[in-house]
Amino acid sequence: MCGRYAASRRPEDLAGLFEVEKWEPEETLEPDWNVAPTKEVYAILERPLKDASDRRPVRQLRALKWGLVPSWAKSPEGAARMINARAETLHEKPSFRKAFLARRCILPADGYYEWVTGSDERELEVAGKKKRPRKQPYFVTPADGSVMAMAGLYEFWRDRTLPDEHPLAWWVTCSVITTEAESGPLGVAPAEGPQSLSDIHPRMPLMLTPDRWDAWLDPSRTEENALRGLLEPPEGGLMRAYPVGTAVSNVRNNGPELLKELQGPEEATLF
Repeated sequence: MCGRYAASRRPEDLAGLFEVEKWEPEETLEPDWNVAPTKEVYAILERPLKDASDRRPVRQLRALKWGLVPSWAKSPEGAARMINARAETLHEKPSFRKAFLARRCILPADGYYEWVTGSDERELEVAGKKKRPRKQPYFVTPADGSVMAMAGLYEFWRDRTLPDEHPLAWWVTCSVITTEAESGPLGVAPAEGPQSLSDIHPRMPLMLTPDRWDAWLDPSRTEENALRGLLEPPEGGLMRAYPVGTAVSNVRNNGPELLKELQGPEEATLF
């Protein structure tokens, strides 16, 4: 799954990398090293500009709320439960199907966090001697230092309790697509601990390599079978993972120090 990630890239850098034509300075977000559900996040998407006479799709950098609210939802209360969409089934799920065919986006990240319970801790939990085992957080990021372009979906929801002119009348929300975690060796693995992404968690965000960005964002592509082909995971070995401090487990903590790689025996005692 993807329940927390880091996104510290500047909007102007993202605009250049993804060849963005339009972004609004008032939507600029602060660097965030502990992105949690319901926060605003950057998304790359293509759609016509609002109120423009030219209806061609324009590549935009937008700030969306993480946690998809389907257009038919009576309220946005379930947003925090819809932060992820499974690649294997999203084409048949009412909450995601229409967005998959028409509203796809890229959610740029530095990488994502995942938590691992050490073997000794798991044994205590199974034996009933420990109800809340200590978990070691790991940061997973492209091994070459490039941006992690996570496949996503976005949706519009209208708050009928507000008038049309109200700035909060429309919500634009998004979800990260996840896939089965790679079982092959990491591109760069820690000296001790998990050696593959599946050792950390059975799911992972679907990362899109640059050769798929244009096809994924193109709203004129609406044929389901062709789109499902874009959900194939990239080749293995592109990622690295390393242990980080438990401060990231508290959403109130935020700063580049959360990405600092742990050294020494602390993480080794968990395996």
